[in-house]
Amino acid sequence: MAEIEREAMDYDVVIVGAGPAGLSAAIRLKQLDADLDVVVLEKGSEVGAHILSGAVLDSSGLDALIPDWAARGAPIKTKVKKDRFLILGQGGGIRVPNFFMPPLMSNHGKYIVSMGNVTRWMAEQAEALGVEIFPGMACSELVYEGDRLAGVVAGEFGLDPDGTQGPNYEPGMVLRGKYVLLSEGARGSLSKQIIAKFGLDAGADVPKFGLGIKEIWDIDPEKHNEGEVLHSMGWPLGWKAGGGAFMYHAENNQVFVGYIVDLNYKNPHLSPYNEFQRWKHHPMISEVLKGGKRVAYGARVVTKGGFQSIPKACFPGGALLGCSAGLVNLPRIKGNHNAMHSGIAAAEAAYEAIKAGRAGDELERYNTALREGPVGRDLKPVRNVAPLNARFGPLGGLTLGGFDMWVANIFKFNPLGTLKHGKSDAASTGKAADYPVINYPKPDGVLSFDRLTNVSFSATNHAEDEPVHLKLADPDLPIRVNLPEYGEPAQLYCPAGVYEIIRDDDGSNPRFQINAQNCVHCKTCDIKDPGGNITWACPQGGEGPNYPNM
Repeated sequence: MAEIEREAMDYDVVIVGAGPAGLSAAIRLKQLDADLDVVVLEKGSEVGAHILSGAVLDSSGLDALIPDWAARGAPIKTKVKKDRFLILGQGGGIRVPNFFMPPLMSNHGKYIVSMGNVTRWMAEQAEALGVEIFPGMACSELVYEGDRLAGVVAGEFGLDPDGTQGPNYEPGMVLRGKYVLLSEGARGSLSKQIIAKFGLDAGADVPKFGLGIKEIWDIDPEKHNEGEVLHSMGWPLGWKAGGGAFMYHAENNQVFVGYIVDLNYKNPHLSPYNEFQRWKHHPMISEVLKGGKRVAYGARVVTKGGFQSIPKACFPGGALLGCSAGLVNLPRIKGNHNAMHSGIAAAEAAYEAIKAGRAGDELERYNTALREGPVGRDLKPVRNVAPLNARFGPLGGLTLGGFDMWVANIFKFNPLGTLKHGKSDAASTGKAADYPVINYPKPDGVLSFDRLTNVSFSATNHAEDEPVHLKLADPDLPIRVNLPEYGEPAQLYCPAGVYEIIRDDDGSNPRFQINAQNCVHCKTCDIKDPGGNITWACPQGGEGPNYPNM
């Protein structure tokens, strides 16, 4: 096949991803030098379309970036007024007194927000400074010059299902930069390639993830308590798998409800989606939701490896920002502030390099700032919570992790040192024969819903005449290995019903089917498949979910 000819555009800095990290970097670059040429490429149909977060926002990152954000009309208004943490049993719950919790876990003074709306506002601030933002421009390929990253290919459309160029093929453009900043969120497809190419994780522990599933509900105004934050653990997930739930009372009589399931769970019969649906039937949760209606749904993996899992964050020609580097604080369930701090630090390092006449080298200043600045100070004290949860379960992890965090808070050191995570999430998956099948109740259509009905509330969409963006390294492995040994867990871990086993009418001839149109871009399959057989690749720009205010 002849080499594809593409037009090229040159910038000082190319940023992939219009999330809080990428937009913070863009804004900070233009604050430092209004003459810098900065472009942000976003695969969603608009800024915010693919943003999903709880979210209770620690505003420290935004305070550093735009100190007068409130006066500028940022959609950040609902202060946390009540903060509760519950340990649930099937019929009731126990509240953990706030004074038992390390101070860093307090949510008072934080804000309940839609990060989709926050990033839309941030994009307006960036554009006012002269940043070019191109939504609907998925980056399908990395461009190298020698051993350094020099740019990306964006805006390729019109490939046929077999990968050949269709009649309406558009080759896209090459966008070159003196530096390319990757801020794709957790398990970014380009970031994954960069980490592998440059061995950026050689000195880091294995990355760890959780699957976050979220719904937005309009509820009875009499049950709404704007500013209330609730977190829970225990039922229904129990004490053998890590995870927990949240309910945030936002503006306009809405609550954000969700469940995060750590993806190192062992039982392949477990379904994170169905655990979330069960949780909504708990009396303390259902009482709030009854009489309301679900108005939005989505899912996304979150990083939870913490400080020891951060890879080297710079490489020849660019850097990893935000959740592409894994900057979520697990016990605080917060990462947006660290994403913003990382964007600021990367921008300052890139500005300094460009001002000095450099291009395409490693931004070591950023790598150091990430570990020694606000992000490192946030993540170091809590670095043992995830490995403790994995070793001793959520209850033991809560107890030992709380002790470790309290000592770190008071004496500024962790008595347990730095613990290792052990296995990857994929390798943690056990054999189907070794674990009990979980019989989940049928959704009632009032509080709980089947996956495909919920996916319709994500407004996800993919063209049917394009290549499947979920790639199997070995197409036979799902039936040859995963089905007999693991029960093919992709049928259960995917929160969008993308994967299923279909058979003939007599139950014979099992086949592995990929319903790529359902995909909400959560990336769970790229992480949890026992054989590491599935790679999530970026589909055409503008495809995937279209979240209104997640």
